[in-house]
Amino acid sequence: MDFDLVVSSTVEILRRAHTELPEDVVKAIKNALEREENEIARKNLETILRNIDAANKLKVPMCQDTGIPVFFVEIGREIDLDFDLREAIREGVRRATAEIPLRPNAVHPVTRENSGDNTGLHTPPINIELVEGDRIKIAVMPKGAGSENVSALKMMLPTEVSRIKDFVVETVLKAGGKPCPPIFVGVGIGGTFDGAAKLAKKVLLRNVLDMSEFELELLEAINELNIGPMGLGGKTTALAVLVEMGHCHTASLPVAVNIQCWANRRAEVVLR
Repeated sequence: MDFDLVVSSTVEILRRAHTELPEDVVKAIKNALEREENEIARKNLETILRNIDAANKLKVPMCQDTGIPVFFVEIGREIDLDFDLREAIREGVRRATAEIPLRPNAVHPVTRENSGDNTGLHTPPINIELVEGDRIKIAVMPKGAGSENVSALKMMLPTEVSRIKDFVVETVLKAGGKPCPPIFVGVGIGGTFDGAAKLAKKVLLRNVLDMSEFELELLEAINELNIGPMGLGGKTTALAVLVEMGHCHTASLPVAVNIQCWANRRAEVVLR
């Protein structure tokens, strides 16, 4: 493994994430189409599926908002790295921005000056975790602003455990049609202020067809809001709710809701 392999692999997973949705995500959309009874909602779901198919065939991004790429990297303890892994990923983002191409979305938070290549101060975010083994897994999740802007975090009190469900549903209700529903909802419960947000985002890498009883309960409550695809009504507001929990301080209960639009883009590669 060397610098160039990580660069080319980063370009490849970004290309795949933007032009092909994972099978479980496409299956979730098709399942919703089979269940949906609202005619406008059905038309929107059919259009989304045609969009996905066109992006795949033409090898172009499925959405004009190609987002900020968020990386989750697992490094095996047996790996001997003799190059800057973070810089290799950043170089991959620069090349992918030019080659795929991707819209340059990274700007300075105050001056709004655009870096032009989707890199910049602490960007792209690269979350690194040490694991057992002799391989490196790089997963990427492009996050667009429409869904990111309506995500939320609340520092609840330990006595408010019964309010978690209400907070998740209220966040989706407040978002309405802004995040391009049907959405995927990541929920982080516990940890710290920043930790809950990370849990809520990372859990969106999971298989969306595998939900617990609690997650299905949340999904049912959200779909009763009748926001529907693109906010035009129907019973398909969300396609999945995924929850990750972490131990927290005895006096705290952080809860984060990270919303992802129908284009739940993700891809990964394993390098040895």
